[in-house]
Amino acid sequence: MRLVVIGGVAAGLSAASRARRLDRSLEIVVLEKTPHISYGACGLPYFIQGQVRSLDQLRVYTPEYFARERNIQVRTEAEVAAISHARREVALPRGERIHYDKLVIATGARRDFKRIRGADQPHVFKLDTWSDAERLEAFLKAKKPRRAVIAGAGYIGLEAAEALRAQGLEVILYEAGADVLGRSDPWLTKIVARHLERCRVTLRLNSAVTELPACDLAIVACGLKPNIDLAADAGIELGRSGAIRTSDHMETSFSGVFAAGDCSETMHLVSGSPGWFPLGTTANKAGRVAGACAAGARERFAGVVGTSIVRVCGLGVATTGLSEQQARQSGFDPVSVSIEALDRARYFHGRATEVRLTADRRTGRLLGGAVIGEHGVEGRVNVVATALHQRLPVEDFAQLDLAYAPPFSTVHDPLLVAAHELLKLLH
Repeated sequence: MRLVVIGGVAAGLSAASRARRLDRSLEIVVLEKTPHISYGACGLPYFIQGQVRSLDQLRVYTPEYFARERNIQVRTEAEVAAISHARREVALPRGERIHYDKLVIATGARRDFKRIRGADQPHVFKLDTWSDAERLEAFLKAKKPRRAVIAGAGYIGLEAAEALRAQGLEVILYEAGADVLGRSDPWLTKIVARHLERCRVTLRLNSAVTELPACDLAIVACGLKPNIDLAADAGIELGRSGAIRTSDHMETSFSGVFAAGDCSETMHLVSGSPGWFPLGTTANKAGRVAGACAAGARERFAGVVGTSIVRVCGLGVATTGLSEQQARQSGFDPVSVSIEALDRARYFHGRATEVRLTADRRTGRLLGGAVIGEHGVEGRVNVVATALHQRLPVEDFAQLDLAYAPPFSTVHDPLLVAAHELLKLLH
């Protein structure tokens, strides 16, 4: 039995590794179109900023490691041109055909530059892959640009803005929509915009970039789409989000063909609808399940609540679940509250933390939250995410036994302060 995996980063290698643990006899071949596998792509902006000294620090494993330690054949610079499920084979550009018994598609996401004139110029970059970061670093050293334009205020755009400001560049950040991070949350956007202004980053909302303005350097961080061409051309069904539709076993509409990572849909456990969540955490978990099921197990990946965090010029911005606008669009009757409280005791240099919680007015169920601050943001948003997984009502959430000591928190944690304020609106 041969398992072929298309894609050698987060989801693909998680799938291959999990399949190997469950079936020692399975032949496993991973095909990766780039020269690099198994690296922390989320660390690329910090490499540009200078906090990561070299790209090699982001590398996790090599093809040699997988061959030696896990008996998995990893082929780099092996781009798949087509999938023929009727013949159970994938075709490479030079005519080579590789048979499979089971297939995992982990082709990730890609940037669509078609609507941006001038995006093919030598001073225009992406920041999604190892090679992107290599090119950008070399350009920064050789050309020493002074003014930069970034298109897109998602995770990569915001992290790139911080990285370039740290390198001394003037930065203008354009966003086609009305909100940052695609959150549909004016409250969060207002706080982030105010902080960017303090950090001397110019944010221009409702400003789609169709032609790059004059600048020394441009980063395109918009237009991210699931990379589904291979699957679609093979006849595999897509979901409403445009990504590959899968079951909770990560199986596609083709029996024995699985998909995971940024190319596939995932169930949102709060809204109850499938969506597209291109994050490394989701890719690794979904990849494990895809690999297990490809090896004959019946594991499930129930879905996500949409938890994420990004650092914006030193400020932690974390979200989970649904914003008020998203909750309304999902059919709930949402009510929200926003509070500001100290993240730890004042005599331990406590700083302001902003918390926003959203609940359903009819049932009292917690639907989402956002935490913004300098310290403890990741821990607090993870508490909210756990509550969402358990479908906790706000009344129960407000009674959580959270840790307290003056160096770490306050007697009334900001989350609980927000929960009690939300209860007032629900009762």
